[in-house]
Amino acid sequence: MLDIKLIRENPEKINELLKRRNKELSIDEILAVDEERRQIQTKADELRAKRKNESQKIGIMKKNGENTDAIQEDVRKIGDEIKVLEEKQVELDEKQRDLLLRTPNIPDETTPIGASDAENVEVSKWGEPTKFDFEFKAHWDLCEEKNLVDFERGVKISQSRFTLYRGKGAKLERAVINFFLNEHTEHQGYEEILPPFMANAATMTGTGQLPKFKEDMYKCVDEDLYLIPTAEVPVTNIYAGEILSEDDLPKYMTAYTPCFRREAGSAGKDTRGLIRVHQFNKVELVKLTTPETSKEEHEKLTADAEEMLQKLNLPYRKVALSTGDIGFSANKCWDLEVWMPSYNAYKEISSCSNFGDYQARRANIRYKEKSSGKVRFVHTINGSGLAVGRTVAAIIENFQQADGTIIIPEVLRHYFSLTVFGIYIPMVLQYFF
Repeated sequence: MLDIKLIRENPEKINELLKRRNKELSIDEILAVDEERRQIQTKADELRAKRKNESQKIGIMKKNGENTDAIQEDVRKIGDEIKVLEEKQVELDEKQRDLLLRTPNIPDETTPIGASDAENVEVSKWGEPTKFDFEFKAHWDLCEEKNLVDFERGVKISQSRFTLYRGKGAKLERAVINFFLNEHTEHQGYEEILPPFMANAATMTGTGQLPKFKEDMYKCVDEDLYLIPTAEVPVTNIYAGEILSEDDLPKYMTAYTPCFRREAGSAGKDTRGLIRVHQFNKVELVKLTTPETSKEEHEKLTADAEEMLQKLNLPYRKVALSTGDIGFSANKCWDLEVWMPSYNAYKEISSCSNFGDYQARRANIRYKEKSSGKVRFVHTINGSGLAVGRTVAAIIENFQQADGTIIIPEVLRHYFSLTVFGIYIPMVLQYFF
């Protein structure tokens, strides 16, 4: 959440930055509550000082044998006043915290200003959009024809937008997961994490899912547990409430998890195939850094995600999200969008975000500076490396052939090999479906 001290000291600037996101946003109510809370704090402190002074007088009066009934009654009334003020202060503290938790992060000065995704800015492209000299098919049709994904039975088992992978489809999904994890851990320096797939409300609040996006999550009845919408949630919160050493930073972590999202605000969008579903697999990249290195580390994390697309030879573009499209907790975000022939457009496959100290303040993740011993909030960064289902969909569409086969990218082929009696045998015939 935003630093209340920063809000007090720079109200006009904070308001101006928030209105870049949405003209309706304002910190005015936060400031009004803060002012009232501070006035009550001052009054309560004055009454405590008065009560202390009067209490000291009672001691002297009793020592002198004087009657103290009247002054004791005054002290009791002062105590009652203090209690009322303390209760009001607790109420205002909770209101202020709730307002801060519901206020999004301020965008970085370099984030393009715009009202929606229409104002997102294309920064670069890699590869050329795939062209076919035959009538190509959408991935959902190919998945059904080749029995890679059983959409109908997935719905029967659960409900709409839940998928059932089968056979080589399940193997391809698993191969992509393993490829991402191996690349991130063996070549890019990330520590592999396998976190819980459920998280409590405090954890969800730490990364910004609660209280704002409660309707988008799956909640366990009668338990303080939610199915995670992304590995960002448990992995970022590993160090919640802790003070790290500066020598511990930066921390690079990667995790595979299934992700669960109700997609409450996306009715009617991408209803077919693997692009927008309620349960999907993802490999996430998370970093904890010092404030001084977070921008550089954000660029490096984005490059790490881009490398996955390049190694898979999938055409994509890099987009700077505008202030009207950037995530609630982020101050700057690069989207990586993979080319999808069925849409004749690029579709998001990774969002790489820098949150500054916004999440760290919510989760209370800090570090001690070596030079000064000062305790500061870390900066948090994350991005998909990549969304697995969308990667599979992109592979199926971009690498389909005129004869109906689908070429498997070279970097995935060894995941389709066999070992017979301890001897490694490449499966040349399974380089395609």
